[in-house]
Amino acid sequence: MILWEQESLSDREKIFEFLFGFNSAVAERTDQIIEEKVESLLLHPLMGVQRDGVRGRLLVIPEISMIVSYWADGSAVHVMRVLHQKQNFPG
Repeated sequence: MILWEQESLSDREKIFEFLFGFNSAVAERTDQIIEEKVESLLLHPLMGVQRDGVRGRLLVIPEISMIVSYWADGSAVHVMRVLHQKQNFPG
C-alpha cells in the first residue's frame, strides 16, 4: 500500500500546476512517472538510497529530475516529499 503524506500530495500538486502552465501533456506524464516509480517501491522498497541527515530513503527519478523521500515498513510505503532535484531537500 502506498501512503502519501499530506506534504507529498501538496508537492505533487504544485509540480503538476507549474508544469501544466507550460504544457498539460508534460504535467500529466510527469505525474504518471512519479506514480509508477513510487508504485515500484512496493516490490523493491530498498531501491532508494539512504543519506546522512535525511529520514528514510531517497528515490531519484532522473528522467524527470525528481527526488521522492519515503520510508517503508512491511507492506506499506510512506511517501513524505516529492521535490525537484534542484530544490534544497529538507533534512
